[in-house]
Amino acid sequence: MMAEKNYFIIMLLICIRYFLLTGITYFLFYKLFRLQVIQHKIQQKFPKQKDFIREIKHSFATILIFSGYAFLLFDEEFKAFTKVYENFNNYSVGYFFFSIVLAIVIHDTYFYFMHRLMHVPKIFKYVHLIHHKSTNPNPFSAYSFHPFEALIEGFVIVIIVCSIPIHKGAVGVFLLFMILYNIYGHLGYELIPKRISNSTLGKWINTATYHNVHHQKSKKNFGLYFTFWDRVFKTLEK
Repeated sequence: MMAEKNYFIIMLLICIRYFLLTGITYFLFYKLFRLQVIQHKIQQKFPKQKDFIREIKHSFATILIFSGYAFLLFDEEFKAFTKVYENFNNYSVGYFFFSIVLAIVIHDTYFYFMHRLMHVPKIFKYVHLIHHKSTNPNPFSAYSFHPFEALIEGFVIVIIVCSIPIHKGAVGVFLLFMILYNIYGHLGYELIPKRISNSTLGKWINTATYHNVHHQKSKKNFGLYFTFWDRVFKTLEK
């Protein structure tokens, strides 16, 4: 009974966080300042109401699954198999921030190869097609997954906590960064100025524009945070 209660609390918190972040972003860019930022809209058309409804419906299923992974992280028996530490003095402050960067790199690598696998035709039509129904992505597209895809997407946190020493606070920072970047990637607006994205360092950043191209054409731009793997395997399209 206690386990069910804890899961419900975790699920409620994740649900509130997700819809608070996506709701605020949607309200700002698609309602309040829609005309003021229209020049930054990647596709000039806007999603239809039925698209928002479909995406929100699938987001609820994703939240249920992601909550299961979050619940697992709090399970004492599972913790014994992880490298999560709670004593901040176990590692240096520098390592705390390095572990966040390392988690991001691991996630980016996992996502690229997992994402390309999702585009194998026999897998795509059963699993990844739901996400690609959002041809004109918006904040609510961020969690619009088939349940099996959500299960695969969320598994990266298990890989991270079991493969590298990481403070529980660093896990929290990484998860917050992950959802914020996911929302940005599906925003439908480009927030990064061209002078930055075209710079020597900026060209390695996977922008909302890159991911928007992926939602339109499907065959290119499989990366999440960076363009590294897309450049290596020549799957990058601007």
